[in-house]
Amino acid sequence: MVRNRTKKYRGTHYGRGMKAGRGKGKRGGSGNAGLNKHKKIWRIKYEPDHYGGRGFHSHHFSRIREAISLGQLESNLNDLKERGFVNDVKGVTEIDLKTAGYGKLLGSGTFSLKARIVVPKATEKALSKISAIGSTVELDE
Repeated sequence: MVRNRTKKYRGTHYGRGMKAGRGKGKRGGSGNAGLNKHKKIWRIKYEPDHYGGRGFHSHHFSRIREAISLGQLESNLNDLKERGFVNDVKGVTEIDLKTAGYGKLLGSGTFSLKARIVVPKATEKALSKISAIGSTVELDE
């Protein structure tokens, strides 16, 4: 004779079905099982970087640290002076952007102070604007 308790495990309409009530149930496997098969949509939606981040980073090349434009240099001049990167050498104001951590001088904005600027790289526009006001740029790599 079949009892009621046994009957509910036999795939009836309201029961648990054959394997649903045993052990791990209807999870589709344990852990990362099925992430490229039956759980693929879940992985794309909730874990898009499951197999690692996007892109790569090459450590073989030294990159330019940070760029500063002439306009930013003009506005940040007092801050650079407080931090000790702007000095008066023989009556000439010297701005050492290389020591301050800047790698390139860009030409956007205006700069009005007559000074000697030390920087690893500078654009042509920056060099022409600086030479127009009588300042000099020393490219020091």
